[in-house]
Amino acid sequence: MGFVDDAATIQEDLVALRRRLHARPEVGNDLPLTQAAVLEALDGLPLEITTGERVSSVVAVLRGRGPVAGERRTVLLRGDMDGLPVTEETGLDHAATTGTMHACGHDLHVAGLVGAARLLCARRDTLPGDVIFMFQPGEEGPGGALPMIEEGLLSVAGGAVDAAFAIHVFGMLERGVFTTRPGPMMAGSNQVHVTVHGRGGHGSMPYSSVDPVPVAAEIVLALQSYVTRRINVFDPVVITVGRVEAGTAVNVIPDTATLSATVRTLSTASREQLQRELPRLAEGIASAHGCTAEVEFIVGYPVTVNDGEAHRHTVAHLRELFGEERVVPMPEPLMGSEDFSYVLDRVPGTFVMLGARPADVAAEDAQANHSAKVVFDDGVLGDQAAALASLAASTLERLTAR
Repeated sequence: MGFVDDAATIQEDLVALRRRLHARPEVGNDLPLTQAAVLEALDGLPLEITTGERVSSVVAVLRGRGPVAGERRTVLLRGDMDGLPVTEETGLDHAATTGTMHACGHDLHVAGLVGAARLLCARRDTLPGDVIFMFQPGEEGPGGALPMIEEGLLSVAGGAVDAAFAIHVFGMLERGVFTTRPGPMMAGSNQVHVTVHGRGGHGSMPYSSVDPVPVAAEIVLALQSYVTRRINVFDPVVITVGRVEAGTAVNVIPDTATLSATVRTLSTASREQLQRELPRLAEGIASAHGCTAEVEFIVGYPVTVNDGEAHRHTVAHLRELFGEERVVPMPEPLMGSEDFSYVLDRVPGTFVMLGARPADVAAEDAQANHSAKVVFDDGVLGDQAAALASLAASTLERLTAR
C-alpha cells in the first residue's frame, strides 16, 4: 500500500490523540502535558529523541538506510504544539474547559506529525537518508522555533538539513484542499510602541496644558496615510493599531498617551524602511504639537519564504498523491505570520495550508483561525500525515539521486 492507504489505517488513532490534546491546550513555550503526550505517542518507534532545555520541545530523528553513496541527506518535518489564551465556544464534546484553546489547529499538527513518524518508521529501510521530526512549542508567542535552532535542531542528525516542510490547517478553506505558493507566503511580524509625552492639566483648560491625546490620535491616522504614500503597493505592508491608552478620568488631561501597533511586512527592505521612518514620523508629529515621543520598534518573526524548487516539487507530488483538484495555487501571501520562517530562512523548503472546514459548515459561516468558535475537521489527519511522510520520502529520493 501507499502512504495514503497506510495513513487511513491509523486515522482513528490520530483522531483520538488530537482530541486528547484539544481538551487540554497549553500556551507558550512551557507545555509539559503536551510534551508528555508526544513522547508517549512516539514511544516504541525507532527514533532518537531529545527534549529541549529552554522550551518544551521534542525532536525525534529517524535514521534511514545507510550508508548511501555520497553525502547523507536529511529532511525536517515540523508540527507546532501550543494553543491560545482563548476560551473555547465550539460546544464540541472534546472542547477545552481550561480557558485556553487550540484555536489555530496545532493539535492537528501534532497528531499529523506523529502519524508521519509512524508511516516513515514503517519504511525506514527504504529511506535513503534521515528525517527530523520537530515538535515545537510557542509558535503563537513568544516563539519556539528560534530557541530550538539555537539548541542545535538543524544539526541534530549530524549534518545539515537539506529540506524542510510544514503543513498548517485552515478553518475557512474547503476540507482536504492543499494550497501554497512560491516565494513570500506569510508576512514578517513586528511591533511598534509609541509613548507621547505632554503636560497634564484640567480638562476645562487645555490651553494651559500640552495634551498628548490628540497627538496620539494624529499619529494613528498618520500611520495609515504613511502606508498609502510611502510604501510600494507591490510590496504590501499592514499597520494595525490595536491598543491606545491614555488618562484616568474624563476631566483630566494626562501627561502621556500610548499606542501599540502590529506591523506586517513581506520583505526585509520594507521592514528596514519602517524601522527608520516610523520613529521620525511619530517624533515629528509630537514635536509639532509641543510634545515628545518615545518609539520602540520590535522586530519579530521574519517573512515566511517558500523555496522555488521545493515548492514545485511539493505541488507536483501532492497532485500525484491526491489529484489535481485538491492542490490549488494560493493567489497572494497571507499577512499573518509564522515562526517556521526561522527554519525556512536557513533551509530550503515549503509551508503548505490544508483546508479543514467541516463538510457541514457553509463557506460563509466558517470561522477563521483564532476564533473561539472555529472548528477543524480532524478527518484530514490521515491525509496530513501521508502528505508530510511522502514529501519527506520523495525529497530524500530526489536529493540522493543528484
